[in-house]
Amino acid sequence: MGRMTATPAPTPEPAPADRSATDRPKRVLLAAPRGYCAGVDRAVIAVEKALEQYGAPVYVRHEIVHNKYVVQTLERKGAIFVDQATEVPPGNIVMFSAHGVAPTVHEEARQGRLATIDATCPLVTKVHKEAIRYAKEDFDILLIGHEGHEEVIGTSGEAPDHIQLVDGPEDVASVEVRDPSRVVWLSQTTLSVDETMETVDALKDKFPQLISPPSDDICYATQNRQTAIKELAGQAELVIVVGSRNSSNSIRMVEVAKQAGVPAAYLVDFASEIDESWLEGVTSVGLSSGASVPDVLVQEVLEWLAQRGYVDVELVKTADEHLTFSLPKELRRDLRAEAAELVKE
Repeated sequence: MGRMTATPAPTPEPAPADRSATDRPKRVLLAAPRGYCAGVDRAVIAVEKALEQYGAPVYVRHEIVHNKYVVQTLERKGAIFVDQATEVPPGNIVMFSAHGVAPTVHEEARQGRLATIDATCPLVTKVHKEAIRYAKEDFDILLIGHEGHEEVIGTSGEAPDHIQLVDGPEDVASVEVRDPSRVVWLSQTTLSVDETMETVDALKDKFPQLISPPSDDICYATQNRQTAIKELAGQAELVIVVGSRNSSNSIRMVEVAKQAGVPAAYLVDFASEIDESWLEGVTSVGLSSGASVPDVLVQEVLEWLAQRGYVDVELVKTADEHLTFSLPKELRRDLRAEAAELVKE
């Protein structure tokens, strides 16, 4: 950067009021952080390591993470994705996804004589442990989350007799508990922070003695990506979030952008899904990606936008992320030999 001089610059003439959007420079506001979180990175590497160590096939119960590109890439390497552990032939290896599973699924794998690798995100495991602890203390547990989501199913399975699902503030009126002085809330890790706290506030109005978990259940990556989206939304006319439609955290990012006031926000798996009509009259495009999205997909969107004149890329950084998780301990064992022994029993 050159030295600044003290010579006053001439006062610029104001731009004509009717200057069209096409005359203004086009730019992309690129969110940071975005993409892979530590739990997703751990899970994807775990599948790759298992294939490398044990050879194909390695079975994975449900999508290892909610991203179409990641699943297709791992399938080409030899991973086989199944809906239930009961679909896996005895004597094989099955991995549980980052979203976590209920104890009944572990039992199904044992009954099916399968060697297992648990790739549950450690932050989801934390919620599971909280559910188990509060159930042992005979609390009613109000789990804030979306019905049918794999993470909610897994957490609920840890204490089915003590947990009831609260799917947003509108569900609070119908919630009943045994003892209002012994109630705690937990939450799915990938929710909108604002929406979750709205639900918590409604629950506290109904149950003033409601206990909060020891630490926030919503994961750091979800919060950070939502914070960055809010920042983008204040500066952009259009926000594009790269992510799959079954990715809860990606969907929430689009919702957060809209709630923050951006005129339009869309979710796409690939650059090819972007509709050029979205760019009409738009000079500033905000771009981010969900926590299960590899950055190669974001780079493809940047290239697509550059081809249409959006060559100025400005990083909008709202947090630093340095967290990493160690790989599942099962990868340190000879699981092929263990699986073979299980079949003999």
